[in-house]
Amino acid sequence: MSRSTYAVVIVLAGLSGACASSGATPHPFPTPTVKAGAKPGPTPRPSAPSPAAKGSAIAYSLTGTALGLRGTPYRNGGTDPNGFDCSGFVQYVFAQHGVVVPRNVSQQFRAGKEVQPSQLQPGDLVFFTTVAPGASHVGIALGGDEFVHAPSSTGEVRVERMSGAYWATRFVGARRVL
Repeated sequence: MSRSTYAVVIVLAGLSGACASSGATPHPFPTPTVKAGAKPGPTPRPSAPSPAAKGSAIAYSLTGTALGLRGTPYRNGGTDPNGFDCSGFVQYVFAQHGVVVPRNVSQQFRAGKEVQPSQLQPGDLVFFTTVAPGASHVGIALGGDEFVHAPSSTGEVRVERMSGAYWATRFVGARRVL
């Protein structure tokens, strides 16, 4: 398969999935890349809670639960470890710690309190615009520059950097529900 054909296949595959919040088709999510011959690096670990977050042990435990679900496949409308969409993943992880959050992205974007990007803590919800104006994708902040999420139908639960070229330009806000 030629490089250009491979690129078209990847783009079309990325366009085939959507987050449960809108039913729309998202732009393709970035895929992790490993250079030929390179060995994958160590698995990212959640950052230790900042001094402000030390009182929220649940947030640190919650990020551990989220990280334990890495590799779970994306499933449109999915809300359990057989497959998640982005908001189903968030709802499931929080429920494991007795925290009720709404089911879809737009409702999650209105839950809790707004958080400035400079004040993000582990367990905060981070929102991105991927399929329509406004919040259409959600993940869970891990601390530092990382978040965990369930990206489109070609993906699986994974950790990414908010400063990555794809995500940095699509960030629309953050909320604290704990």
